[in-house]
Amino acid sequence: MPMTLVNHVGVTVPDIDAAFAWYRDVLGLYPHRPPEEVVDDGSHFGNLVTDLFGPRMRGMRIAHLTASDGLGVELFEFTDPATEVTDQPFAYWRTGIFHFCLTVEDVTATAATIAANGGRQLSRVWPLFRNKDYEVVYTQDPWGTVIELCNRPYTAVWANHEPPVKD
Repeated sequence: MPMTLVNHVGVTVPDIDAAFAWYRDVLGLYPHRPPEEVVDDGSHFGNLVTDLFGPRMRGMRIAHLTASDGLGVELFEFTDPATEVTDQPFAYWRTGIFHFCLTVEDVTATAATIAANGGRQLSRVWPLFRNKDYEVVYTQDPWGTVIELCNRPYTAVWANHEPPVKD
């Protein structure tokens, strides 16, 4: 079987126009398609999204951006039924995806930029290992999606390292 590539992540937001601008301007993602309306109207795409999300979904807005490595970020704002904002967005103890990670040059500066633009820095910037300059931090966009930042690509971090040593 050929190697599988990660294609995109989907993020639900309550205000897609604001989120599209934030992901473009704050994180530097490339905008491919600005927010557009999708409804259950009998069209091919309308039928497709109704099949994916079920008959309760009658309307949404969708937008597409990409990172420099080609990873897509697909933003969704559901309009019918309306997107609900949870009071506990960082529910890491629940099943399913609870964050996505972006590789950035400067973890500290990017976390500060996120915090200065309506997001939050959730943790300290941590060295991942004592003997390497790999750094990680958890942040959050203004709508509650957890975004980890790391200064090295995933394979560079995890391909050839020793297991963490406990103190």
